[in-house]
Amino acid sequence: MNITSRPLFDFVAEVAVPQVAPDGPYGTRRFIPITGGSFKGDRLSGKLLSGGSDCQLIRPDKVAELDVKATFETDDGVIFLMRGLGMRHGPDSVIEKISRGESVDPAEYYFRESMIFEAPSGKYEWLNKLIAIGTGERRKSTVHISVHELL
Repeated sequence: MNITSRPLFDFVAEVAVPQVAPDGPYGTRRFIPITGGSFKGDRLSGKLLSGGSDCQLIRPDKVAELDVKATFETDDGVIFLMRGLGMRHGPDSVIEKISRGESVDPAEYYFRESMIFEAPSGKYEWLNKLIAIGTGERRKSTVHISVHELL
């Protein structure tokens, strides 16, 4: 059986400067607050609310494990939650550029995230019954993710 997908939405998360706890027993921890943003798709669009975060573990092999929780509000006022787990890694020179806030072609590194959603009963409850996969790009103060529903 082949895995197929369809676009769900693209989002841009505005993020604050990371809070870093270096050199722990598992690696370096980064807590990156989400301060806002927007999302747009054929079936739903709206904004990201502040208060979410990306809690990262930078492992000794330099892979960033991503643990994301974000709150979205649709254009018609419905709030839903996204939980995401992912990874970002690439050549040292590329990751160093990203860390300095430089622009890097997303084809030069790996940035993927799996996602599930929690939506209230009603118009968007179909989100509760799907798994999504995102491909991402890290910029200086934003994260851009293209999200696809797995069918």
